[in-house]
Amino acid sequence: MHEMSIAAAVVEQVADAAVRHGATAVATVRLEVGELAGVVPEALAFCFALACAGTVLEGAALETLGVAALARCGPCAVEWRPGMPPDLLCPRCGGPDAVLLTGRELRVREVEWAGTVPSAPAPPS
Repeated sequence: MHEMSIAAAVVEQVADAAVRHGATAVATVRLEVGELAGVVPEALAFCFALACAGTVLEGAALETLGVAALARCGPCAVEWRPGMPPDLLCPRCGGPDAVLLTGRELRVREVEWAGTVPSAPAPPS
């Protein structure tokens, strides 16, 4: 279950960002997960809740946003959804020179902070 290491990495990145932004809590983390990323969203959600315990993310919601896979044929430029398991032979020319345009994403898209540390008052002028 590599979802635990992914969840731990997400928690670490967001916790570091919280410090930089003066946030004291996190409400929601939105994560893009590509169709071909090899991640089971339900397992990731379970691991995320465990990884958040005792951190600034404790109690935060995880929303996974699925990203469909899209491939493009190099020679004829046709684009198609390769499906799962991926079919990377061009449906027009049958060539094997496909490039995956989307579907491997695994990144934090957005974070909603739940609390922030008030900034220090400006010094008198």
